[in-house]
Amino acid sequence: MSVDPKYWTEAQATGGGRNGVAKLADGKLTVTMTSPKELGGSGAGHNPEELFAIGYAACYLGAMRFAATSEKLGTVPDDATVDAHVGIGPRSDGGFGLKVKLVVNLPGVEKDVAQKMVERGHFICPYSNATKGNIDVETELA
Repeated sequence: MSVDPKYWTEAQATGGGRNGVAKLADGKLTVTMTSPKELGGSGAGHNPEELFAIGYAACYLGAMRFAATSEKLGTVPDDATVDAHVGIGPRSDGGFGLKVKLVVNLPGVEKDVAQKMVERGHFICPYSNATKGNIDVETELA
């Protein structure tokens, strides 16, 4: 598989990684990072899983909109939502892993059309392509 990037971004993490600062190179976003309480941290800042959830939810909703338009599936309503639930925990073979559950709400869209949008969204979304075969991703149509 070949990718021809049309956009690049750059971020830097300093300090302890999960307990430090992460920022975009252009200075538009700086985030104080702390481990969640469930992993022994203070939970006072943000963590990589939160940022991943935000990115995946936004990207996947955009991918469904792209699919609906380009493949003439219908219209994704303005009040459509994607809730990304991202979990982290130990893997059975060592290290840590992620699990994702995407809850998609497409108000007013017929169920069979909504299901097609959900499926095509996964085909188009770069987060879905990056996680395929690496992270367990469950999708629920609300």
